[in-house]
Amino acid sequence: MGVFDFIKSVGEKIGITSEDETPAAEDLKAEVAKHGLEAENLEIEVEGDTVKVAGATESSSLREKIVLALGNTLGISKVEENIEVKTEEPEATFYTVQKGDTLWAISSEHYGNGAKYEGIFEANKPMLTHPDKIYPGQVLRIPPLD
Repeated sequence: MGVFDFIKSVGEKIGITSEDETPAAEDLKAEVAKHGLEAENLEIEVEGDTVKVAGATESSSLREKIVLALGNTLGISKVEENIEVKTEEPEATFYTVQKGDTLWAISSEHYGNGAKYEGIFEANKPMLTHPDKIYPGQVLRIPPLD
């Protein structure tokens, strides 16, 4: 089980009308489904600005993407996950985007080579749709290099 912190005032606005609200569990389930992130027996519970998620999925990377899809949502500051994984993979590092960051700069910092930014972009699909569409406060997966 892991606990992940996010910035409550940053992220996609899902089913809420103000920053003081938190999205409903049904809206968060729909967000996970929208991205095609499949999990068996997915259970999502919202307590204040914390999301608790449980279920089972095929891989560690899919588990991490579910956590990011939930956490990068306006009104959510913490995700507590208890997702069983069938195929363990090396864990990714989570990185919070800073003002002025680009995937190239993030890749340079983590891999020592900006040209490897495509790996970060691919690791964050389908939540990322374009390499230039990242924003401060967003949390990204930085997978280990192969």
